[in-house]
Amino acid sequence: MANSRQPNGASSIFHGKDGRWHGYVTVGVKDDGTPDRRHISRKTRPEVTKAVRELEKQRDSTGVRKAGQTWTVDTWLTHWVENIAAPNVAENTIDGYRVAVYHHLIPGLGAHRLAKLEPEHLERLYQKMQASGSSAGTAHQTHRTVKTALNEAVRRRHLTINPASVAKAPRVEEEEVEPYTLEEIQRLLAEAVKVRNTARWVIALALGLRQGEVLGLQWEDVDFEMGMIVVRRGRLRPRYVHGCGDKCGRKPGYCPQRANVRRETKDTKTRAGKRSIGVPEQLVDLLRQHKAEQERERLLARDLWMEKGYVFTSPTGEPLNPNTDFHRWKDLLKSAEVRDGRLHDARHTAATVLMILGVPEGIVDRIMGWEPGKSARMRRRYQHLTGQVLQQTAAKVGGLLWGPKPHDVEPAPGGHLPGPRQTSVSAESTVYVCLLDERRIPFLHREHADAVASRWGADHPNHYAEVEEWSREKWEGQGPGGTRGIRDRMPDRRIIHHAHAVYLPGGDRLNVGSHPQWSVMAWEFEHDLYTDLTVRWLTTRRLGQEVEARVRGTDQEAVAAAFGEACAQAVDRAKNPENYGDTATLL
Repeated sequence: MANSRQPNGASSIFHGKDGRWHGYVTVGVKDDGTPDRRHISRKTRPEVTKAVRELEKQRDSTGVRKAGQTWTVDTWLTHWVENIAAPNVAENTIDGYRVAVYHHLIPGLGAHRLAKLEPEHLERLYQKMQASGSSAGTAHQTHRTVKTALNEAVRRRHLTINPASVAKAPRVEEEEVEPYTLEEIQRLLAEAVKVRNTARWVIALALGLRQGEVLGLQWEDVDFEMGMIVVRRGRLRPRYVHGCGDKCGRKPGYCPQRANVRRETKDTKTRAGKRSIGVPEQLVDLLRQHKAEQERERLLARDLWMEKGYVFTSPTGEPLNPNTDFHRWKDLLKSAEVRDGRLHDARHTAATVLMILGVPEGIVDRIMGWEPGKSARMRRRYQHLTGQVLQQTAAKVGGLLWGPKPHDVEPAPGGHLPGPRQTSVSAESTVYVCLLDERRIPFLHREHADAVASRWGADHPNHYAEVEEWSREKWEGQGPGGTRGIRDRMPDRRIIHHAHAVYLPGGDRLNVGSHPQWSVMAWEFEHDLYTDLTVRWLTTRRLGQEVEARVRGTDQEAVAAAFGEACAQAVDRAKNPENYGDTATLL
């Protein structure tokens, strides 16, 4: 007779003495090592067979929730936020989690059994929140919190699927931030000199540091000689508890004996956040004045002063409270008669100014503290197309498509020579070549070539300066640059000051024997290298792995000052290529 006994671990179905059909399914192993057998009972054999097959299918696909404590939404969320999340996330993150859990999720869903929670329960909660006055952003933050909490429940097999992954999140319309205009920035800076901690607001508008980064600055982070600020840490919002045993009847933050239970600062969250930033000379002077003023406050406070080394402090030396700092920003907006805005809008403003100035993207990322992998997305979020940017773009498009007519061009007695802007060169048969000693500069219009030859000859006595007519075919065959080199505009005669240095991978200067700075007329360079800025600089890595620092501008003193900052970054880039996204270049 064949053995009809089922093998160990197999599901079993039988008719019980109570008249019902019973099934047992092995879904895993309990904590004590014994098999985890789940019991199913139905009135008929087909019903229990169907239930057993469904449980087996669930076991083999998504898994079966773990046996043991029967969690409610209340008990799970409380356990998750206090025992799982709190020890492993940053202070500001856990604050947001606690608000979502204790103010919204537990009051709205806490009585549900965790295994019975449905996506529709969550969606109705989000609707009720917004109907009660909560913003879509608050509802969305609540959704992200419960999704994170339930993901952990799934990972620990207290749930088989996460209903928050199925529920539709509240739609959040991201408002376009309008950065402050140059006029508004100047009004804010003019008003900032009248208030305490003037340099704090200048740093926000000029460098775009986050609030926590500014308030976490210490004097050891400021290098007056090099004109640099090093961002190492951020100020945390205080978290207060009652010092009176909760007898005062007030919130902890207003308790007369309140105690702060949170550390004052934390290190920057990412490697990109820890960075060195060049400081304009005017801001360096403001920081020197601020340090002297702080010394006077220290003398006035006497034994009340708490020396902690912070750049921006209360009148007794304590680090500034972020909430107080926020209200001072609002006061500054009102006194300057500037439209209302968030303190973080100053960061958007600084990022947009860097775009207007044409600062290279790698330098922007370094100043703003954006990680290489996220920098493109952050630039899209923070750099806004202002009216000035749009007007400049429209002018370029118009010049390219329509182009002004090349007539009524008069050589100016000095400075910029007026004339039509560079356009696509038409297929004229004649090219007017300006011969300046051994140099050949082709022009589409004779009057442009004559003006350059006349001016250059006056500036360089005893040197050859003539104009010749060449056919287009001859120029394309013998002239340098081909058609692309033919100019359809008058060259700029402004003096441009340059500075240049090259560093080897170890940080040693390569072009030691050559003079690093010189001044030339703008038209000595191709038109796309012209500049009308006081100063601009960048560092680049050559194919040979050397790092080059280049500075140019119309202000010679500004160029000389920026040269030191550019060289400092070039040395750092040569020694630490991974901080600048150069790793791929070196492979």
